[in-house]
Amino acid sequence: MLHAMLRLVIPKGSLERATMQLFEDADLSVTRSSEVDYKATIDDPRVAEVRVLRPQEIGRYVSEGLFDIGITGRDWVEETNSDVVELTELHYSKATARPIRMVLAVAQDSPYRSVADLPDGVRVHTEYPEITRRFLEKNGVNGVVSLSYGATEAKVPEIADAVVEITETGRALRAAGLKVVDEVLVSYTLLIANPLAYADPEKRKAMEQLMVLLLGSLDARGRVMVKLNVDEPNLAAVIDLLPALKSPTVSKLFGQDAYAVETVVAKSMINTLIPALVDAGATGILELPISKIVA
Repeated sequence: MLHAMLRLVIPKGSLERATMQLFEDADLSVTRSSEVDYKATIDDPRVAEVRVLRPQEIGRYVSEGLFDIGITGRDWVEETNSDVVELTELHYSKATARPIRMVLAVAQDSPYRSVADLPDGVRVHTEYPEITRRFLEKNGVNGVVSLSYGATEAKVPEIADAVVEITETGRALRAAGLKVVDEVLVSYTLLIANPLAYADPEKRKAMEQLMVLLLGSLDARGRVMVKLNVDEPNLAAVIDLLPALKSPTVSKLFGQDAYAVETVVAKSMINTLIPALVDAGATGILELPISKIVA
């Protein structure tokens, strides 16, 4: 019998909706009295309590042992210098599979081409002052780092000589008249754990079981199960059309020179795959949703 043991913290803000959807897909639905309530519950024997807090704070809280397990960005783990175990990266979708880059940017007409070109006393504004200080120090630059509360890219050149910002494509920085001259950090969404909690065999097992459910749900996104029947002469042609997660499952139909075939394919290709299967002689084609794939 599993005991409720894990204290979980999940992020408010930009990741909140995607995180809630992921937990629902993993059959770990998060319930709270309202969308602004920071207390929540999950009806699962492994989860004792749930909090919904700002991602900037989550790394520190997990590090300090206020929570056993949490979700936040690597950028905030690094900014708060949090001592945590990184259990896995979480790619909520193809869009979030692209990492967020933390970059050093300057004015387009600036002569600086890398961090090494920055002079002592350079004014750098950022929402990540600790990461920025460490980055400048590591590269031998004695700069003046200031905390920015937003609209950081608008502060060059009057208020700042350079900024450290997060970006996916760099488009917003270019639109603000800036150019990227160096990469500070690559950040993904992380599932993190408190080191002491992770060292507890019972808690670690519970963490690993939750991780299997979450990653299984993520792996199933954008995929469907395809089942079909096919006569023996057409079997090879049908198999050739199926890009499988692994080899397709092929079973002989009782009393017939025919086979049942099933496999997992990308949902995005189903509109071209099904007509091609029909042309190749497949019959009784079924497309079924998948909630999890656990390898």
